[in-house]
Amino acid sequence: MNPLLQKLQPYPFERLRQLFAGVTPPADQAPISLGIGEPRHPTPAFIEQALSGNLAGLSVYPATAGTPALREAFANWLSTRYGLQVDGHKHTLPVNGSREALFAFTQTVVDSSKPDPVVLCPNPFYQIYEGAALLAGATPYYVPSIASKNFAVDWASVPEDIWQRTQLIFVCSPGNPTGAVMPLGEWKKLFELSDRYGFVIASDECYSEIYFRDEPPLGGMQAAAQLGRSDFRRLVSFTSLSKRSNVPGLRSGFVAGDAELIKAFTLYRTYQGGAMSPPVQAASIAAWGDERHVEDNREQYRRKFAEVTPVLSAVMDVQLPDASFYLWAGVPAHMGLSDTEFARELYAQYNVTVLPGSYLARDFNGSNPGAGRIRMALVAQTAECLEAAQRIAQFIQSWKKA
Repeated sequence: MNPLLQKLQPYPFERLRQLFAGVTPPADQAPISLGIGEPRHPTPAFIEQALSGNLAGLSVYPATAGTPALREAFANWLSTRYGLQVDGHKHTLPVNGSREALFAFTQTVVDSSKPDPVVLCPNPFYQIYEGAALLAGATPYYVPSIASKNFAVDWASVPEDIWQRTQLIFVCSPGNPTGAVMPLGEWKKLFELSDRYGFVIASDECYSEIYFRDEPPLGGMQAAAQLGRSDFRRLVSFTSLSKRSNVPGLRSGFVAGDAELIKAFTLYRTYQGGAMSPPVQAASIAAWGDERHVEDNREQYRRKFAEVTPVLSAVMDVQLPDASFYLWAGVPAHMGLSDTEFARELYAQYNVTVLPGSYLARDFNGSNPGAGRIRMALVAQTAECLEAAQRIAQFIQSWKKA
């Protein structure tokens, strides 16, 4: 067996199941889960129709690069959304959701023959970053986010010797779990560091279309273009239809950026067998070509967060994020509970599931930046999320330390 498998950490949801083991929640309260970030708004009918109407494509092997029409759809979306002019055949590639692409891209980029390769991850982070780095033979280095600076990642804290060994950086903007969006100035710093040390930037942007401000989140390629880096050197962005179009089961997204990196990634995926099936390609073309359903989806989240956030902010440290469908909340200090204790007691007393923040981060340099916080995914319908918020508020207000 691959010995690197022994380095993998249990996934947060497995840890949550262990945390709840032996707990029986009240039967008179319906279970509500805010734990898993799985979109639950209905899938648009036109996407379902595009999928079912192209089943004839199952009789042929799909190409790794996808059809010209699919990559043209990617390029058109990048133009509409970010004002970018790219060659879809050179700068884009279909992937079966961002998770498998983030993992496979890491295997493509990391050169484990070099001494002590490092992959930088924000902390807290999406656990695929860590697992991908470990299985590529690299060491993850966890860079904390700073709550007082809108959860910006503290890149300045990275030592010089780490920068010199860094081959890949994961960026998540809008962030999971914080919802923070990276501003242009932060992108400029990262690009300058990439030029100095030669590392690749993998920009995870799967939450880019769920936002609450008037201006949509800045994308990595958009930032590069604004800074005169129209070749997108050492940058690849990852995006997905899962959150944007409520089709997590479709497993459809694309990567875009540096043409040489896309070429190398295409070669890797040709051997990996990462081609997208023709019916999924047809449904994806339909989804990327329509913005009305995305606007409707975004408006549903805006109304939901507008109702839920005030209920929770009255009793705990939480505010409307820049984007994404998460609330990243602080456990009230007066309760005297850790984030894991809070989650367990909430489940035991009110049958509401939230994810402890410490499960989404790592102890590093003496602290865990997720400790004392919980992540709530507001993915259910508004009434259910509001009911959960009211139960959480009641739990906090009625808490008395034993």
